[in-house]
Amino acid sequence: MAEVRLSPTSYVVLGMIALRGPSTPYDLKRGVAHSVGYFWNFPHAQLYSEPERLAALGLLALSAEDSGRRRKTYSLTTAGREALRTWLASPTEEHFEMRDIAELKLFFNEAGEPEDVAALARDQIRQHEDRIAVYEDMAERFGDDPSLRPRMLTLELGLEMEHAALRFWTALEAGDLTALQESRRGRGAVRSQS
Repeated sequence: MAEVRLSPTSYVVLGMIALRGPSTPYDLKRGVAHSVGYFWNFPHAQLYSEPERLAALGLLALSAEDSGRRRKTYSLTTAGREALRTWLASPTEEHFEMRDIAELKLFFNEAGEPEDVAALARDQIRQHEDRIAVYEDMAERFGDDPSLRPRMLTLELGLEMEHAALRFWTALEAGDLTALQESRRGRGAVRSQS
């Protein structure tokens, strides 16, 4: 087989089908919305086109209804499972990427009005508090289910990132970035002693 180029969306599709079992594009859209969609943003229209491409590559098997709604259901092939496992086992060379509109606005803040930064901080505090509440609710509802423990690792990372962002925006709004910086230096000193 010639070298197949798979994108992160390809792996989202393969991974969702690996976790959920045979799925229609609509099933994938719903599954993504309640899981990786919280931290991996991409056009959901790709969830309708990418399975077809992966089926053409032999990574998914297609089963289509002959009548009625003529739904297409995709399942993982042996080659698809192997491609997913190879990707999961390979090192990740790409550095963490964050595409945050608030951070972009903060970068250009001197071109705006000083009160824009305070308003941005207040809005970000609210958004991060809301997302933390959503994540904590998920942890409470699903955290005791042993079958979901592997997925809860991602939720823990999400909570840490949300709390870090909340600490930053709260310090910025309070005009006390110095305390945040000192706290960070203190954590670094503790790490270097261990």
